Amino acid sequence: MSLKDKKGFICDMDGVIYYQNELLPGVKEFVEWLYKENKKFLFLTNSSERSPKELQLKMKRLGLDIDESHFYTSALATAAFLAKQKPGCTAYVIGEPGLMNALYDAGISMNDVNPDYVVVGETSNYNYTSIIKAVELLHNGAKLIGTNPDLTGPGNGGMIVPACKALVSPIELTTGKQAYYLGKPNPLMMRCGLDLLGCKEEDIAIIGDRMDTDIVAGVESEIDTVLVLSGVTAKEDLHRFPYCPRYILNGVGEVPEN
Repeated sequence: MSLKDKKGFICDMDGVIYYQNELLPGVKEFVEWLYKENKKFLFLTNSSERSPKELQLKMKRLGLDIDESHFYTSALATAAFLAKQKPGCTAYVIGEPGLMNALYDAGISMNDVNPDYVVVGETSNYNYTSIIKAVELLHNGAKLIGTNPDLTGPGNGGMIVPACKALVSPIELTTGKQAYYLGKPNPLMMRCGLDLLGCKEEDIAIIGDRMDTDIVAGVESEIDTVLVLSGVTAKEDLHRFPYCPRYILNGVGEVPEN
């Protein structure tokens, strides 16, 4: 089956659909093609900062009118996992409102005294006090969860900035406890994506700009992979990885041609 004949697509967002607050070339045409061809699609992001509604509004500001149901985040995957593991559990959270709201909606309460879990996502409010609190709670028996395993992410002006795993690292090193990370390439998040699309593995492709999350997630889930060079990965980086994408494109605008 050629790429353009796939029934559905799982797409990363930052570096694939937009960069910061700018839509990437070919994206508008790609989304129009998805609708025209009645493709199923899901924007699956490791970011835990924003809710699907906020992502929908951001896309609208960029000129794309996409229903909220087409967005799924690592915050939602984290909330679903914890709710299934221990219904009605509590958590001490280092993160943004997108993560906290996802946890609340899943019946998980905030607790900074004796929580079941310490949950860490990306945030601009990360500080030494929150690290100390997390370490204390883990020593008292809480379990450590990271919303995704990304070490770095894109910042302003092309700068690389610390992401979730980098923020969790001091807590892991201090306590000797390893976090369990949701988000790509965790198969649980990929399974959520497949279930939401209602497709089989062979009927979809995953499109991303990162070899260590998007592409390895597809490889491990036996889903065809599309690396776009519009984000953090360049062609000269490919030799560093023991796996390779099925397709390499300059951007998502080329998907209908393959």
